[in-house]
Order: sequence, then structure tokens, then C-alpha cells
Amino acid sequence: MTGAAQDELLVRHEGAAGVLSLNRPKAIHALTTGMVAGMTAALLGWRDDRKTQAVLIDHAEGRGFCSGGDINLIRHSVLNDGGAAARRFFFDEYRLNHLLFTYPKPIVAFMDGITMGGGVGIALPAKFRVATENTRFAMPETGIGLFPDVGGGWYLSRLPGRIGPFLALTGARIDGAECLWAGLATHYLPHAALPEAKARIAHGHDPAGVLAALSVTPPHARIADNARAIAHHFASDRIEDILASLAADPGEWAAKELATLRTKSPQTLKVALRQLAVGAQLADFAANMRQEYRIACRVIARPDFAEGVRAVIIDKDNAPKWDPATPEAVRDDRIDAIFAPLPDNEEWTPL
Repeated sequence: MTGAAQDELLVRHEGAAGVLSLNRPKAIHALTTGMVAGMTAALLGWRDDRKTQAVLIDHAEGRGFCSGGDINLIRHSVLNDGGAAARRFFFDEYRLNHLLFTYPKPIVAFMDGITMGGGVGIALPAKFRVATENTRFAMPETGIGLFPDVGGGWYLSRLPGRIGPFLALTGARIDGAECLWAGLATHYLPHAALPEAKARIAHGHDPAGVLAALSVTPPHARIADNARAIAHHFASDRIEDILASLAADPGEWAAKELATLRTKSPQTLKVALRQLAVGAQLADFAANMRQEYRIACRVIARPDFAEGVRAVIIDKDNAPKWDPATPEAVRDDRIDAIFAPLPDNEEWTPL
């Protein structure tokens, strides 16, 4: 890694554990190309190292675990080099996601704070996923014309009920208790217990036993109160059906979710629904990542991505002009083209 990348990612060994600490607090630890490369290199180095019994992924300081990928880098690439750097970023990031998913040693991800987008991509492949009272989990990509990638098609499609499509479409933020209830987290620990958990694992104790011993009963998972409504209104894989179902419900919750969906990219809503429907049928994670790479290469070249980032992140006027502007105007052949295979020499491959 370069000096800058080393500052952004702190790689160290503590006893029996390899530790990866994200260290871009001003950017809520958003992943850069250098951070992805550094994590990949460290994991490959530890994979056959006998003294490394487990890997811990956390953040060095600040209020977030990881807020996502470097969206500004991706948008700059789309506007200036035809998306070449963006495609390389996705290619390498998805390889890291797959490496984490298939890693032969236990990985513990501490989702202690904001865990969104690319942060979800490095947390959910871990065997152990620790939520705390600080956890704020979301896949907000439909709001910027992207889609819930980094494995979202695999993980979200396998959640109970229709929680996955609900999270993918609305970008709803859920807390640590809700993550545990939904199966996104494996354990719930108080923030104050994390140093003890890390120290015990570093001393060679089994991560499963350590986390079980330090786990506490979380607060009530508020999303559970809406599980029946989510299952009902988000039952269809057609966004038009979901919008109609919510519109027909006079309740306050349905009105709020309908208003939220009306702000999202119609194209991306359709992409996300198909992504999860396809992802649920795929037999292995590599096939899912290959599909998501195809989607990423196409979606970043469409107008909605640059416009969404402009409206939400750059100008912050939160008034994107989506193209097409309505779900009805997003034709099936456009979605088919987004999901189509790439030329053989451009397809994503795992490490």
C-alpha cells in the first residue's frame, strides 16, 4: 500500500488475531481503492498463516463502521474516463467481498456505528457479525440511482419474509436490535464490551464462545412491529404492484413508505427487485457477484447515477430528475440489457 492507503487502513497482528481497522473518520471510513487492496492483501497473507486464528474487522475512530464505497471516485470516473476506474473499483471490491465470504478462518465484523453500502459488503460475509446500540444499517443505493450491490442480491433475498426487498427499495435505516432480529447480525453486544471481546479473541479464545458470553438481550426490534405490513405490501416483484398496495392503505406507515419510494430512481427500484429475485435462485455467491458486476457496469453508465449523486451528495438539493421519471416508463428491455452477460473478457471473476 502507499502511505496514504496505509493511513486509511490500519493492518496489524494482535496475538492470534489479524486486525483490519478502517481509518477514514472524516469520510465515515468509506472504502477507497487502496483500502480494498490493503484488506485483500492482508487476508491473503493471513489465510495460510498458522498463528492467525481469526480476523477482526473494525474501525479506528469516529461514529461509523463504514459508510460505503467512495461514491465521489465512482462518479468522477463516470464523468471523466468513461467509467474505467469505477469498473476496476467494483471488480476489486467484489473480489474482496467474495474472499471474505469464502475465507477459511473465522472473521468477526464489528458493526459498531453506521454500516451502509460497501460497509455492508465487508460485514455480512463475516461468520460473526456484531451489532451494538450504535449500529445504523442501511442499503441506501436506490436514492442515488445505484443498486444494493456488494452481495445485496444474496443477503437481502435470504432474509425472512419480505424484509430484504423492503430494505433494498426504501433504503430504510435499522438499528442493532433490528439487525439481530432480521439475521443480519449474529450477536448483540454493548459498545463497552467490544474491547474485552477483541482482547479475548486475540488471546486465542474461540470467537463463538467469546461473543456468546458477552452478548446481551437487545431492545425491542421495532421493525418486527411492521413485519406483517412489509410482507403484505412488498410481496410482489413488480414495483408497480408495491406502489399500488401502499397507495391503497390509508395508514400512516404505508403513506410514509410510499412517499419514500416516490423519491427513488424508478430504474433502480426495478433493478433491485429483479436483482433479489435472481439472487435468491443462484447456487453460489460467486455467481451472485458476477451478476452484480454486470449490473454495476451498466447502471453507472445510465443518467440516474450521476444525477442521484449530484442531488444527494454534491448539491444536496435532494431533487433528482430521474430518467425515466416513472416506473411505468422503465421498459423491460432496458432492465434485460442491464442484466445481460458481459463479453467473456470483461466478466467478473473471483480471486
